[in-house]
Amino acid sequence: MEKNLEQYPSNCLKVALYGPESTGKTTLAQALAKHYNTAWVPEYAREYLEKKWHEKGEICASEDIYPIGVGQMKLENKAARHANKLLFCDTTLLSTQVYSEAYFEGWCDERIVLANKKNKYDIYFLTEIDVPWEKDLLRDRPNQREVMFGYFTAALKQRNINFVTLKGSIEARMKLATDHIQSFL
Repeated sequence: MEKNLEQYPSNCLKVALYGPESTGKTTLAQALAKHYNTAWVPEYAREYLEKKWHEKGEICASEDIYPIGVGQMKLENKAARHANKLLFCDTTLLSTQVYSEAYFEGWCDERIVLANKKNKYDIYFLTEIDVPWEKDLLRDRPNQREVMFGYFTAALKQRNINFVTLKGSIEARMKLATDHIQSFL
């Protein structure tokens, strides 16, 4: 496997917040990290693509997928060294693959695909589309939320990954998430 996409060994439980755009992943990752007094990993694609837009006026292209994956794993591996029993990941390489395949007609960089066969998370939380969609610089599919949610769900099921769907208010999502996490601690 590509060394730059490798998940380093860690003693913490890795929790993936996973789902389509504007479904509350960042809000949940931050709130859960605060609740458990531990680290969380932001979405590197956001930083990378906002910079690309501001500097070049360009949107995501297929050649961006690999550097986005490398940047994400670098952030995750760094945060894992400082995590306190749990690490909350605002996204994963599987999300990168799902977006790549959705935006580039089924294509994803093979290195990302291979990394997704090796990298693992202890808990997957799939975030429902039952919260209002909020526009920002990168979000561009307000009318395709159900389709994108279907892609994310299918990717988990195809890989036989167990997951818990989080829906409702932030309070309801937090309660369901913390109850599930407690069963692992």
